Formats: sequence, C-alpha cells, structure tokens
Amino acid sequence: MQIGVIPLLAKEITVPNRFGFSLKKKLTELGSSRVLPMVSLVGLLGMASAGMAHASGFALNEMSAATLGNAHAGAGAAAEDLSTIYFNPAGLTRMSGSQIQITASGIRPSAKFTNAGSNLGGATPLTGGNGGDAGGWALVPAMFYAMDLAPNLRFGIGVQSPFGLKTEYDANWAGRYQALTSDMKTVNINPSLAYKLNDMVSLGAGVSFQYIDVELSQAIDFGAACFNGPAIAGLGPANCAASGFIPQTRDGKATIKGHDWGYGFNLGALFTPTENSRFGIAYRSHIKHTLKGDASYDRPAGLPAALAASNRFANGGANADVTLPESLSVSGYVDLDSKWALLGDVSWVRWSRFKELRVRFDNGAPESVTSEEWRNTVRVAIGANYRYNDAWKLRGGIAYDPSPVKDEFRTPRVPDADRTWLSFGAQYKPSANDTWDFGYAHLFVKDASINKTEASNGTTVRGNYESNVNIVSVQYSRKF
Repeated sequence: MQIGVIPLLAKEITVPNRFGFSLKKKLTELGSSRVLPMVSLVGLLGMASAGMAHASGFALNEMSAATLGNAHAGAGAAAEDLSTIYFNPAGLTRMSGSQIQITASGIRPSAKFTNAGSNLGGATPLTGGNGGDAGGWALVPAMFYAMDLAPNLRFGIGVQSPFGLKTEYDANWAGRYQALTSDMKTVNINPSLAYKLNDMVSLGAGVSFQYIDVELSQAIDFGAACFNGPAIAGLGPANCAASGFIPQTRDGKATIKGHDWGYGFNLGALFTPTENSRFGIAYRSHIKHTLKGDASYDRPAGLPAALAASNRFANGGANADVTLPESLSVSGYVDLDSKWALLGDVSWVRWSRFKELRVRFDNGAPESVTSEEWRNTVRVAIGANYRYNDAWKLRGGIAYDPSPVKDEFRTPRVPDADRTWLSFGAQYKPSANDTWDFGYAHLFVKDASINKTEASNGTTVRGNYESNVNIVSVQYSRKF
C-alpha cells in the first residue's frame, strides 16, 4: 500500500511522564493559576483539521494573526505578540507582566486535478473522475501564555499545530488506488524561557512535546487482484469474470492510522543594536516519530476465498518512522520613522530528511515504500507596518515559499508546488491591556504536473493540479 504523509486525533491530551515530572505540576509551582487552563485547552487543537498544508510541504505557520498580516516576515524579530514563543523565544524579553493570547485561523486550500492519461499497467485507462476539490475549510487554533519570573527572566508556554495536511478525493476518482484521504495533525506544547543579558542581547530556549496522528486511505482493486491470481486457486480471468470480479469494478479500501509523541527543542537570540532596529536568529530542532497504529481493510462481498484468506488484506498492526524537519531563520525589524516599520526574514527548512515513507505491517504483508526524496527549501519574506494612530496599525507582506517536492516525486497525497504569498492585516487596541489582530493571506500556487506510478498496483496517475490557498485569522491578546 502506498502511503503519503501524516494528523492528530486529539482527544484529551496528557503529556506522558517519560521525563519523570508532570508538566501541570511544574507550571503550578511557577505560581500562575492562569497557565493551567492553557494545558487543558490543548484538546481544542485536536478538533482542528489542518486542511491541505498551506506552507511548503506540510508545514503550518499560523501561530499569529499579526504575523500573518506580514506574510510572517520578521516573525523572529518583531516580538510584538506572544507568538514569539514559537518564532523566537528570546523576544519574550520585550514584554512584561502576565499575558495571554488566543488565535484562530481559518484555512481554505483548493487543489483540483485534471486527468491527462492516468492508466493501469501502462495501457488501460483508469476509470473515474477528477476527484473534486481535494481541499476544504479547516480551523487551526494557537494559544500562548507568558509571565515574569525575575526582572530579566520570563516564562512562556505555547500550544500550536506546526505541521498538518489533509487531502480528500471523491471515492470514485481516477487516482483512488493511490490516495483517497491523507490526514495529518500535530499538537505542539512548547514551554520556553527568555533571559535578557543586557540592553542589546536576549536569549531564549524551549522544549517541545509534540503529538502526531495519521490517517491514510486508498482504494484496492480487488477485481485486478483476482484477475492476476492463479487459476488453481480459483482466481484468474475466467473464474473472476464469472463471479463479477473485473478490474476497476470491485473496489475495497485500505486505511492506516497511527500516532506518537515526540520531543525536541528550540533556541533563539534577539539583538537590538539601536532603539529602532533589531534582528533575531531562531532554530527549531527536528522531531522523530515512530507512528504506531493499525491497518484495516474493507473488502467487497463475495470475495474469492483465496483473496479473503490472504495476509495482505488482514487487519493488523502497522508502524512507520517519520522525522519532522528542523528549521533556521534570520529575521529583521526596523522602524523607519514614527509611522512606518520594515520587516523581513529568510527561513531554511531541512525537508531532505523526508526521503521515503516506509510502512511495516504486523500481518506479514510486504512493506510499503514510497520514495519522496524531498529537498531543502529557503523561504523569503518582506513586510511593512503603518501606524495610523495609537489604536490602529496596518500591515502588509509578500513571501516566496518554494516547494520541497520534486516534480518527478509528486504524489496525489501531497500535490505541493511553489507558492507566493500576498498578505494584509490590521491591529486594533481598544485599551492599553487589550489587543485585537486580524490577518488575511492569499497564496498563489504554481500549477503542478503529476506522473506518479505505483509499483504495488501498476497504476499511473498522470495529469495536472491547479491550486490556491486563502487564510483568515483573528487574535485576541490580554495583559493582566
């Protein structure tokens, strides 16, 4: 079975006590009753489906409506809201007191396939339609809290979804034997500390407790499996045609689910050479996951005994290793005058870790191996802010976000391509302690071709994708 990428099935989430301590206990010891609701709210992220990932690969950047308004330009240097816990924890030193922030982002990706010669065995056309729109609306929340521990030391915690994917095709589309649903969600719990060395230098560090859950499905052509079997086992063209098992007419379905906890860290530094300028460097480590779950098979009625008894279609356990990539970003912010500010950044992601997806089955079936061979990417973004008055600020930004997917390795599960961001946003401060932020981005996604052959079933999906993404985000911040 060909598998693509990865989601979260978040029920109530509890960080496992693998390190010998309770996260809730430690937060209680810090003396803030407001932190604990943050942990209990983690489950809200489990209700969110990431939709087709809108950043390159299957990354998600929607930690802040404010940074979205700038196309996330300068996110590691601006340090204007608590999303700096994720983008660069050193930025916490630019704030003071207790604060909370809640962000909700609605993401509407669109991915439409046009068939151009998809076939079985290189000759027989694959039946079915184009699959409809593989994207759909999704909600991605993020939550943050921060407090002072000492004059130059601050604590913060964030809960966000840094990776996610969902593509879902019509059940009868031409590429159903390679992909139906690909659903990936993550929840990342990220406590952090920031320390101000002096007026010019601040440092930050955090740890990540990350949960991931996956569901992947595709159709199985039991008609073709029957036709290709030996007559001595009651299979073969003559026997199968008589029982109605003809290729592309008697489909079943295979579904794989898996989940895991993983752990990583992030580091950051913020430098302020002048009162009006600053730049930041931030690093997030890779996180290794060993997904464990099960493989289940829906089989059509009247399945020949030889196929019904095959271990290839027996329900059982399954597991796969997945490493989510590390990243490094350099960001800058400068006030040009009392009204205008300029932001920018360059971000590198080591997607080359994703060379293949290998799924192992407990039922004795052969391993499923999908070559990915992704490449590293460098995202660049630039933005500007205009302060209209003390209550209102306007934002804008553009970014170029190249895809890690090489044309020859593109799959229906991740029909990713290069994208260009155009973003707008606004901030409204009704009082000194309350802030509302709004952001919108449209992503122009380059048209992408696909010519993917699946060796395990002999199908080739050949055609083109037209895609785009729209994102809207709203955020509320409160100082106590």
